[in-house]
Amino acid sequence: MTNDAPFHVGLTPELVVDTALELTEHSHLLGWSIRDLARRLDVTASVIYHHVGGKDLIARRVVERVLDGLGAPSADLPWDEYFRNLLFAAYPIVAAHPGVAKWLLMHGPTFPAALPILDRGIAALLRAGFGDQAGLAYATLLNTALLTITIGDDRLLHEEDGPRDHASMMAEFRDASEGSPGLQLLTRTLIDPFLRGGDAAVTQREAYYRFVVDTTITGLAAQLTGSGLQGEDRG
Repeated sequence: MTNDAPFHVGLTPELVVDTALELTEHSHLLGWSIRDLARRLDVTASVIYHHVGGKDLIARRVVERVLDGLGAPSADLPWDEYFRNLLFAAYPIVAAHPGVAKWLLMHGPTFPAALPILDRGIAALLRAGFGDQAGLAYATLLNTALLTITIGDDRLLHEEDGPRDHASMMAEFRDASEGSPGLQLLTRTLIDPFLRGGDAAVTQREAYYRFVVDTTITGLAAQLTGSGLQGEDRG
């Protein structure tokens, strides 16, 4: 403890979480360790455990910090507008912190900052007439959006398979697409920007996310209309 004592000066749980947030932004929530965090803070790993706890607890604090940046859309919005506002606004915040979406899929939104978002979303779905399926509809919307972000995030855990190998990957797609118009179109319109990386991949990733969210909302709206159980808010 004598050797560790000088490292305690100026170190706070908030600073530890701030640094963990930075590591997450530049790598992945699951891509750094307590030792990485300790090196960044120039302390021993034991000091991190003493001030904040283990990786699980710190990861939770990071996710909570990210969710604090989200706000619940107006409670007066129709259900489809509510979720478009929520999910489109959430994308740049959550996607900027790789691994947070995966953590939420695994653990759920059990944070004070997330509860108003959940409560207003469920209320909007109930007003629209989803009834007992409001919970299923909410989970479908949130989980589909988070899973779409997670797929892109997890590429960071396997960077050696990423854009740097563009030439060989494109050659493989070209060979596989000979005689397959479907694969040719998929490569041209969806896959190629991801393989190129950089701004092209960033733009395509968000465009795909927005398409998934819009399609999910449209599907739920069609199901609601077909059920004949629309409420006062017809979204």
